[in-house]
Amino acid sequence: MMGEFRDFVARGNVLDLAVGVIIGAAFGKIVTSLTEDMIMPVIGVVTGGVNFTNKFVVLGAVPDTYTGSLTDYAALKAAGVPMLGYGAFVTAIISFLLMAFVIFQIVRAANNMMPAKPEAPAAPAGPSEVDLLTEIRDALKKG
Repeated sequence: MMGEFRDFVARGNVLDLAVGVIIGAAFGKIVTSLTEDMIMPVIGVVTGGVNFTNKFVVLGAVPDTYTGSLTDYAALKAAGVPMLGYGAFVTAIISFLLMAFVIFQIVRAANNMMPAKPEAPAAPAGPSEVDLLTEIRDALKKG
């Protein structure tokens, strides 16, 4: 069993997958920082100082023991208040779109760097319908 496990782990695609997951997680953190720390503040300035991360709608009652601000999304969430955090959702969508765009550009660049695959030779063309009908006609005439 250990030999099979070693062979499984030693396969190139398993190692490639592990490296891809690790790099993907690190890349996700970079895109999250880009979104939250660079893009969303600019969008906030353009929209007149709106901070999307604190945009939410309270759906339920705030506990009587809660002493924090009623405009602090993170504190209300930690207190267990049911909310629709649409600002966090907008931030997540922007983060996803940025990550998808960057990955698209990386794949596009990689595809452009790869040598073009030679086109497969076209399959030999078979006889046309007219040729087949002519053969059938000739065979019927003979027989």
